[in-house]
Amino acid sequence: MQSSKGTVDLSVVVPLYNEQDSVRPLYEAIDRSLEGISRWSEIVFVDDGSVDATFARAEALAAEDPRLRVVKFRRNYGQTPAMAAGIDLARGEYIVTMDGDLQNDPADIRHFVDKLDEGYDIVVGWRFNRQDKLISRKIPSRIANWIIGKVTGVPIKDNGCSLKGFRANVIKNVPLYSEMHRFIPAMASMAGPRLAEIKVRHHARQFGSSKYGLSRVYKVLFDLLTIRMVSGFAERPLTWFALLALPFFLLSCMILVWQIGLLLMGTQGSLPISGTGVFFGILCIFLVFTGGLAELIKRTGNLDVTATRLLTAREFHPSGEARRRASKGAEGPQ
Repeated sequence: MQSSKGTVDLSVVVPLYNEQDSVRPLYEAIDRSLEGISRWSEIVFVDDGSVDATFARAEALAAEDPRLRVVKFRRNYGQTPAMAAGIDLARGEYIVTMDGDLQNDPADIRHFVDKLDEGYDIVVGWRFNRQDKLISRKIPSRIANWIIGKVTGVPIKDNGCSLKGFRANVIKNVPLYSEMHRFIPAMASMAGPRLAEIKVRHHARQFGSSKYGLSRVYKVLFDLLTIRMVSGFAERPLTWFALLALPFFLLSCMILVWQIGLLLMGTQGSLPISGTGVFFGILCIFLVFTGGLAELIKRTGNLDVTATRLLTAREFHPSGEARRRASKGAEGPQ
């Protein structure tokens, strides 16, 4: 359905990268799914700098269906920026995101809409019968999901599933960058949303090849550290850096005490080992000072914001003395 007044209830956002053979079957599957949902809807395809005919085929479909909007990046930026662009441009009250490789099933969209209707803010898909390779995809994914749940405190069974549903007023306020699309529940948890997880179907890839592999593991680990810091230590960054410095402090103390003990017993210590202990000590000091700087920036930033608000309030709501001066100036000399 498409509203004649331009209002949209449901937006389906799909990032695409070199998926020329999947574009039409994907569009047709989404179209069939939306036919069974009584909502004003739209489809947003985001071409993430494809070098094949993905954009041309999506553009041809958009010419036939006014519900379909197509966005093209000049180059490949990655799935998260593409998803963020689609979410930003989506006009629906509900937003459903999914992959463009036909592994997610568009028939599941209605289940996300039903859950959002129940009052949930975020609905996460769980590929309980995942059709992927065991060694390179399933096992790393299970380990990553367990680690993410332990670190963030948000126990999601399948953080990597792109098939998710959101209320627009929630997801549009979640910052997305790097590989952060898989951490959306953890990022949004700071605002206390109602979160649900539902089983979804998963199909084997029909066309092309996967864009992901074990090479993305290090990116996920760094993003996980960022999420942990933002979610747990945004208000007290010094504590976070102090915790990071603690292992290096302990190692430095152990090494230096050991080397000093050897010298006291008349045994020649090892210069490389002693140097390592000194290095760990310097690294510890560096981290603590970095945390102090972050704390200063945090506190000073808050003071600047508060001062700006006070000045603004004073400008528009002057004190009695200021009003008297303004009134006297307006009257002019007697």
